Amino acid sequence: MRGVWARGSVNGTKDAVDSETFAPAGAGRRSLAGRGVAVGAGAYLIWGMFPAFFGLLDFAGPVEILAQRILWTLVVVVIALAAAGRLRELWTIDARTWRLAAVAAAAISLNWGTYVYGVVSGHVVECALGYFINPLVTVLFGVVLFRERLRWPQWVALGLGAAAVVVITVDYGRPPVIALVLACSFATYGLVKKVIRLDPMRSVAAEGVVSAPFALAVVIALELHGTAEFGHGGGHTALLIASGPVTLIPLLLFAFAAGRVPLSTMGILQYLTPALQLAWGVLVGHEPMPASRWIGFALIWAALAIFAATAVRRSRGA
Repeated sequence: MRGVWARGSVNGTKDAVDSETFAPAGAGRRSLAGRGVAVGAGAYLIWGMFPAFFGLLDFAGPVEILAQRILWTLVVVVIALAAAGRLRELWTIDARTWRLAAVAAAAISLNWGTYVYGVVSGHVVECALGYFINPLVTVLFGVVLFRERLRWPQWVALGLGAAAVVVITVDYGRPPVIALVLACSFATYGLVKKVIRLDPMRSVAAEGVVSAPFALAVVIALELHGTAEFGHGGGHTALLIASGPVTLIPLLLFAFAAGRVPLSTMGILQYLTPALQLAWGVLVGHEPMPASRWIGFALIWAALAIFAATAVRRSRGA
């Protein structure tokens, strides 16, 4: 899952630079971009279908699912690094980067845990709302933390986003906590990924190394208390193990695409994920969508349309 700042870090990887530097001109470059769009769409489509997979894990609690997801993602990425002869690169990471990786790990763990809780508790629509809100939170972080200057249409868009949160809060009878936590945690993750100097594989591995001791402690505690599902039934165990590659595959597809596709295109593709999640929650999960909730979503979509139009005008004028 995939913010503006996170994409910037992917563009800085050696593989991405090499692909752009040595790509053939003309039709060859367009072919690379076309493959990038297809692969990027694939990543967002997989993320959009996560409710289908994580809904199968409702036999386990969200905490166990999160712990197993962290551990098996680390296992898969370590195997991939070892197969590529790059495992030793982890030992070259400096102390500052490890600290940044720890912050990123905390942010993405909060994001993953909240998302899993939302899915298994039947709040897929609220999860979708969080990922629709995420770009607005990212822009707000840019204003507050980096003193970025916005044009007046962008301020209007932020106002529409705030109004949407108020409307949906009134509709739910409570703040949309799941959506807000998802949006803020992923924006924080993207902020860290903007400044961390690691390629996607090493970054995911470093975050996993930091998180693994806590995840392992959770797994051991659940086992000692007799409430663990892992190892108690082949089907359940296989699904929990599968959470690792299911998590990693779209991340790698995204990394491939981000080095070959303009950010404006990636920005449009990213809305495939919450759109699919919203459709899943309404059509498959049969979650209620009263008129007031549709109004809240419409305000969010209007805000995103303003941001998209402003970005297109700015890119044409550059």
